[in-house]
Amino acid sequence: MAHLSTKTYGAERGLSCALRQWAADSHCNLIHGYSLGFKFTFAAEQLDHRGWVIDFGKGGFGPIRDWLHQTFDHTVLVAEDDPARSEFLRLRDLGLAEVRIVPGTSCERVAEYVFSVTHPMIVAATKGRCWILAVECFEHGANSAIYENPQGVIGKVSADVLHALMHAT
Repeated sequence: MAHLSTKTYGAERGLSCALRQWAADSHCNLIHGYSLGFKFTFAAEQLDHRGWVIDFGKGGFGPIRDWLHQTFDHTVLVAEDDPARSEFLRLRDLGLAEVRIVPGTSCERVAEYVFSVTHPMIVAATKGRCWILAVECFEHGANSAIYENPQGVIGKVSADVLHALMHAT
């Protein structure tokens, strides 16, 4: 791939949500909150007519920005397999919480979830010219996790193998 660009949507954007990691053997199994941040790495073989990988405004990143706020701003993230899921849904039904059921609440699972939702958005918006190479989810400045596009990983491995074969002695 020839061109990469990144968009960081940091914790200062106010994506404050509560979550718990119910299976943790620590205080992380209790409800706690973060102002989540995300870093997107976009890739394209060809730049658009403006010389960009992706439009960071309404025509490209805008729908992602809207979805991030809808999903993570003043919400409670609940893992789909949380044994207390029904209690959280009860809070939602009582009008006490904006509950979002997600595949998992670790940074790793949130990064993967964000990728799974936003990657098709970018592919559609650019008619396949651009894709998401990776999504990083930040709990705060010290903790983050990255989910890489499986196709991008395959491409890197293939390039590494090709390079090794070309330079084998």
